[in-house]
Amino acid sequence: MAAALMHQGLESASSRFPEHDAVLLDDARLTFRELERSSEAFARHLNGQGVKPGDRVAVMTTNRPEIITAVHGISKIGAAAVLINSSWKTLEVKNAVKLTSPSYGVADGPAVALVAAALGAGRVIDLDDRSAAAAFELTESGSRPEPQIGETDDALLVFSSGTTDQPKAVRHTHRSICRGTDHWVTALGLGHDDRFQVATPPSHILGLLNLLAAAAAGATVRLHRRFDLDEVLRRIESDRMTLEMAVAPIALAMANHPRLEDFDLSSLRYIMWGATPVTASVAETVTARTGVRWLPAYGASELPVIACNPVADPASWRLDSVGLPIGDVELRVVDLETGEVLEQGGIGEVQARSASVMAGYLPDEATAEAFADGWYRTGDVGWLEPTGWVHLTDRCKEMIKVNGFQVAPAEIEGVLHGHPAVVDCAVFGVPDERAGEVPVAAVQLEPGASVSAEDLQALVADSLATYKRLHHVLLVDAIPRLGSGKVLRRTLRDEWLAKSATGTKGS
Repeated sequence: MAAALMHQGLESASSRFPEHDAVLLDDARLTFRELERSSEAFARHLNGQGVKPGDRVAVMTTNRPEIITAVHGISKIGAAAVLINSSWKTLEVKNAVKLTSPSYGVADGPAVALVAAALGAGRVIDLDDRSAAAAFELTESGSRPEPQIGETDDALLVFSSGTTDQPKAVRHTHRSICRGTDHWVTALGLGHDDRFQVATPPSHILGLLNLLAAAAAGATVRLHRRFDLDEVLRRIESDRMTLEMAVAPIALAMANHPRLEDFDLSSLRYIMWGATPVTASVAETVTARTGVRWLPAYGASELPVIACNPVADPASWRLDSVGLPIGDVELRVVDLETGEVLEQGGIGEVQARSASVMAGYLPDEATAEAFADGWYRTGDVGWLEPTGWVHLTDRCKEMIKVNGFQVAPAEIEGVLHGHPAVVDCAVFGVPDERAGEVPVAAVQLEPGASVSAEDLQALVADSLATYKRLHHVLLVDAIPRLGSGKVLRRTLRDEWLAKSATGTKGS
């Protein structure tokens, strides 16, 4: 029976498969029983810190077992985990904390100081501190207060730009994240005997969903502190991994690996391609060199699993489609101008509805524009075959998707506008073979200003996460806008692509 509350997936796995390996990290192994005991210990620690049902707890960590126990321990006491990207810097963390108002925090590395500065001294547990281990060790018997937790209570908040504004917090209830987890288990065909790896950040919906799905299915996960392709390939061979996850940069790195054939990848049932559209030539190269096929899938922070190729029918897998809707997910395509529902084959915005859709955004006022008559507006342009196969062709929203992470143009523009020499600017995304897209900025400077394109790139690099860095800066006389003031980003993008084709793109 599917879990009704987020932490019940791990509790069930601990009951069904207590001595089975749940998490592998380097040479360490944790069973489901050990993981569950650790999450219970952390729940008691949070009680002792005064964290109450309905509170929020910031979690800003790298890939490590404590991310799993922390999230489940937070859920057990009726609080909600706020997952913050560990690569974010001061301004980003400050905005995230202001938006979500967590009462406590969990962090490691440089993130400890950032979260502490935002929450206050004594409100953050440092996972790298030796004393932190006690918070994850169940050293006493007895029980803790059992809170009343409902399926519609918030369980999780992750960050997504949604549109072009500052990052928004996506609110998932226990019901929506549990349903999304069930969908992912189904989409992957995940079972107790499966083993796979997670190198994606746990703050990203895909990283967390993989961890929740593994617990729900009783499968084993190997965590990687950082992505190293050779190590990933070695572990596929040594651990006999049964499936692998990849985004565009990983797929490209595999296709270009000079010694790919030296690794035995025969244990893999498939490699899942997500976060960006499949580059068929790259996928076909990997398959030709390894014999392993690809399983394309499609999801979003707001609705974690939308479609996937049918895992049980490999003969029907395709690289030109992200697959068929999963579970109770319903899809429709609407006209980009009128919002009228189109017949199958018509190209427009893909919209979806499901019990797995988010409860809404923070700030609350951003939620309304994310829905149309109860349907979540994905912002993706595409079309549906009569048989339901989903094709994506473009995006009508202006966010930039870098390695699966959404980057809001307005956030980078806000940093650029903070420079006294910047009169106006506009950020837009351009195609990139490795990352899917990368940000580029057109900037208008004060007459006679001595600032360079490199200076502006450095400003953004110092202010925001690495994946938000500007790959190019164009110094222009004016930013093209409509009479309403709306930036013509598509015009800038088209001009960039035209100049790229002729080798005259500039800085």
